[in-house]
Amino acid sequence: MEQENRIKLFQDKKIRTEWNSEEENWYFSIVDVVEVLTDSVDYHTARKYWNKLKQRLKEEGNETVTNCHRLKMIAADGKMRFTDVANAEQLLRLIQSIPSPKAEPFKMWLANVGAERLEEISDPEKIINRAMETYRQKGYSEAWINQRLKSIEVRKDLTDEWDRTGIQKGKEYAILTDEITRAWSGMSTREYKEYKGLKKENLRDNMTNLELVLNMLAEVSTTEISRSSDPKSFAESKRIAKQGGQIAGNARKNLEAKTGKKVVTPINAKASLQKAETLTDSSEN
Repeated sequence: MEQENRIKLFQDKKIRTEWNSEEENWYFSIVDVVEVLTDSVDYHTARKYWNKLKQRLKEEGNETVTNCHRLKMIAADGKMRFTDVANAEQLLRLIQSIPSPKAEPFKMWLANVGAERLEEISDPEKIINRAMETYRQKGYSEAWINQRLKSIEVRKDLTDEWDRTGIQKGKEYAILTDEITRAWSGMSTREYKEYKGLKKENLRDNMTNLELVLNMLAEVSTTEISRSSDPKSFAESKRIAKQGGQIAGNARKNLEAKTGKKVVTPINAKASLQKAETLTDSSEN
């Protein structure tokens, strides 16, 4: 199972999903779907509904429930927890057991999600275009968007190198990322997010152009050192991560000494976009 977890939106409601690259199938959190279709007040209410429905379907010998998978997905508390999931075909069968005026619109949404993924597989450029459009809709500048897309490419090169050297996705990725972040910014990833007033938001989506550039320098440096050193253990990769981060850290300190300004700032995307809107309004008046 490829660990590609995403949140899909149906009428502004979040549905957790995971793509299985071997099967070329999306898996959807059943509780999230139930919450949408039943207009449940919260996750716990939806879970109770699903547990009762699952029991009834089991008693009826429903194969969809019998063949139901369980996958770890991120929960409301930020932890990875097992939850019942179903692919599109299984969901369509389950929807028939849930009386809801949203059933037909949801079926169409389900078909669109599958079509989008198949398009992305055949033409990866569509992924980039969708990402750019999403950032534009949020109000980011074209310069920032271009920088952010480049940072995604740099990060992918780094994770490919980590995969090559046997680094495990999840905890080990997080530890190495933390080493890089601390070495260049002077803060751990958590401290950095707290400094910017973030909770579950993506840290890179809340970096300034300069912060993104230095973060990219740290990651690309780590990638190149790793390729040259060919580490054989996690401990070696951790040392390399620190070295890569220090290269960008030195660049940050030199720049701050020359300009007298701090590179790492508490500015987040929300504050930055509000400032841009204010400047636009002022120029129009």
